[in-house]
Amino acid sequence: MTPIAVTAALEKLGSSDRELVETYIQSLREKIQQLGGTDDDDVEMNDAATPMDEDLPPLYEPPAEDFEKAAEHKQNAADAKDAQNWDKAVEEYTAAIVAAPPSALVYANRAYCLLQLGRAKAAERDCDAALQENPDSAKALRMRGKARKELGLWEEALKDLSQAQTIDFDEGTVEDLKWLTEKHIEMEKKQAEDRIKEEEKLRKRAEEIKKAQEEAKEKSSTPRTMPGFPGGIPGVPGGMTGNMDFQSMLGGLMSDPELLAAMQNPKVMSAFQGLMTGGGMPDPAKMQELMSDPEVGPVMQKLMAKFGGMAGMGGGGNTGGYDDDGIPDIGEVDDLDDLPDLE
Repeated sequence: MTPIAVTAALEKLGSSDRELVETYIQSLREKIQQLGGTDDDDVEMNDAATPMDEDLPPLYEPPAEDFEKAAEHKQNAADAKDAQNWDKAVEEYTAAIVAAPPSALVYANRAYCLLQLGRAKAAERDCDAALQENPDSAKALRMRGKARKELGLWEEALKDLSQAQTIDFDEGTVEDLKWLTEKHIEMEKKQAEDRIKEEEKLRKRAEEIKKAQEEAKEKSSTPRTMPGFPGGIPGVPGGMTGNMDFQSMLGGLMSDPELLAAMQNPKVMSAFQGLMTGGGMPDPAKMQELMSDPEVGPVMQKLMAKFGGMAGMGGGGNTGGYDDDGIPDIGEVDDLDDLPDLE
């Protein structure tokens, strides 16, 4: 993983230069791995920390109050700072801080020198101490903003530098603010894009769930059907067929669990379909055979009872010796004198 400070520096480069540097960094990583080294992705460490930051300079601790000694070290620190001798300046500011309670400005000045040495974490810590002494210290806010920018804490840096500019405008901070504002806009844009993608994902998921629910509802509301009989069920009034007048009797069949279960028996279904083959009335002998079958017979009996006897299904009930024309058959009259007077 590339340290945050390095990433921040890369962001300042043009696209071609940045690509060149990133390619070089990647080649170094590959070389390290070839030599048996370890990529920093495998090492647990804080990107914001540096080896120098592990030895943070001390802060003031009571009860020391040698103000004369502190003043001497502050002067020495200012001279070293002017000479850009940053290590010496940090040393002298530290001596002044330890000797007597320091002002916010002393902490902010040491933070400035620490930044010149690349010690952003230590500089941020000094600025925190300074702002405890004076929350409106423009220099402390400005130094902390610059330190946080180096640490990759761009939102916090933008807030600190904006507040510092409000208190005391500094021309040298303008470029930092411009860069941080661009980063802020990029971050907001990315967050908006991520939010839109997530909302789209949730919308699609909701549509899938709704569609699945509608399909399940439609499936549950569709009546179960039984195989149709090609020639219709014999003897059922209206000549119900497999195509559906048959639907009108499904309700009755489906409401009878025993009958419905029987219809799932392949032997029963085969028997009924055989009766319907060719249309017309079933063969009485065949009907008799089926009626005596222990599996088929009970089902036929139940169907006959359920649909009003199902005339013509082989029941052959007594008609009283009369055909449909109301005239008795000769073979069914014992005595011709019994014939009704037709005059």
